[in-house]
Amino acid sequence: MKHRRRSKSAEAEGTYVCDSCGEEIVIPLDRSGGLSQEYVEDCPVCCHPLVIHVEFDEDGGDPRVWAEAE
Repeated sequence: MKHRRRSKSAEAEGTYVCDSCGEEIVIPLDRSGGLSQEYVEDCPVCCHPLVIHVEFDEDGGDPRVWAEAE
């Protein structure tokens, strides 16, 4: 049986808490977007727009993820 190795970035997930509804949201993370990322995404629970921030450690440590209201 052959096993495929996934890249570390394909398996990475992060979580943040929505400022509007307080729900914890799990999102996929992709290191190929750079060490510091920022984008707007609607909360999948309450639909309020959020600015998502992702910071990756150069040493491969745990990424830091947080969100704030747009």
